[in-house]
Amino acid sequence: MSTYNLKNKTFSLVLTGLSVIVSGAFAQAPVETNQPSADYKPAFVGQTRIAGVKTSTALNISVINEKLENPWGLSVLPNGGFLVTQKQGTMVILTADGKSSKKITGLPKVDASGQGGLLDVTLDPDFAKNRMIYFAYSEAQDKGSLLAIAKGKLSTDETKIENQTVIYRAGPAYGGKLQYGSRIVFDKSGNLFVSTGERSGSDIRIQAQYLNSSLGKILHLTTDGKPVAGGPFASKTDGKPEIYAYGLRNPDGLAISPTTGDLWEAEFGPKGGDEVNIIKPGKNYGWPIITYGTEYSGKAVGDAIQQKDGMEQPIYFWNPSISPGCIAFYNNSAIAEWKGNLFVGGLGGSHIIRLVIKDNKVVGEERLLEGKGERFRDMAEGKDGALYAVTDNGKLFKIAKK
Repeated sequence: MSTYNLKNKTFSLVLTGLSVIVSGAFAQAPVETNQPSADYKPAFVGQTRIAGVKTSTALNISVINEKLENPWGLSVLPNGGFLVTQKQGTMVILTADGKSSKKITGLPKVDASGQGGLLDVTLDPDFAKNRMIYFAYSEAQDKGSLLAIAKGKLSTDETKIENQTVIYRAGPAYGGKLQYGSRIVFDKSGNLFVSTGERSGSDIRIQAQYLNSSLGKILHLTTDGKPVAGGPFASKTDGKPEIYAYGLRNPDGLAISPTTGDLWEAEFGPKGGDEVNIIKPGKNYGWPIITYGTEYSGKAVGDAIQQKDGMEQPIYFWNPSISPGCIAFYNNSAIAEWKGNLFVGGLGGSHIIRLVIKDNKVVGEERLLEGKGERFRDMAEGKDGALYAVTDNGKLFKIAKK
């Protein structure tokens, strides 16, 4: 007999192999067993340490490329191949089987120090016709660096990006080299959602709460980098009309649910308090006023509060940290039980997390690829229904049905 705290209630569980009996239904104990950095009470049942689940489909996990150079962004090409950004400032094209095909050079000079470099990349929804791509990178400025969003056309010989143009710079520039954010996704109207980090420093992070700053935000931009009309702060004279949501720390995960069309985001907490949020226009997600984490020193962040009126609660959080480097929804019938699930790439956690979602709530959590010692930087569902993931160590993993 073992005792666990599930959904904020204590249950006695009878272990039966990998499963446990919980009030007559089968579930697993939560996957997280380590002590949190702080004993903060969740705002609602199931907000953290939900019951564990296990994939029943037999999986084939393979490494199909192990010679990438600090890959950061991963996009699937129409032919099933991949476009990959590499932190030091190059892109590579891989064939569908993971073999290197082309190296793209001549990109803008990036500030690749710290967490900076060539970051996310996204294909235009009409890429098959216009060959346009959108990418993010850290750009040096006189007073530090900032996140730049650029676009350009992939040449027909796939060796360069033509007519590169920076469409947006997320200011202000800052002297630190951390927490740029940078994920880019297209909405259903062909506009861009862009995530920006608050740059980490104790002297700058409060700007996540400022509507006249681009830091710690979700931005809503046209493909020319202009504010999408009718934004939630468009009428504020002291705010930026491109801001869609604010109060974020370092949002390295961004994806649109294929089931509901909602925009989902994942971000790093400080020490603990990593979050998954559903992003709604005009909403404040609280950082650095509320958090389920602590400072890296172990001290409280601000007033050590986790809930406040007018600030949104995460759908789910982790403490200790798993360091969510990316998220991706799975929307294929190849692995039927995964359809509609959200996958989170853990950097510090060194595993991929599968979150089972029901009615916009997390109802189950699984850890995949534990023990590989990899930092999972980006993921994408392939044309073949497999899940692909790149790691900081230069590998491209393929997770497919056997």
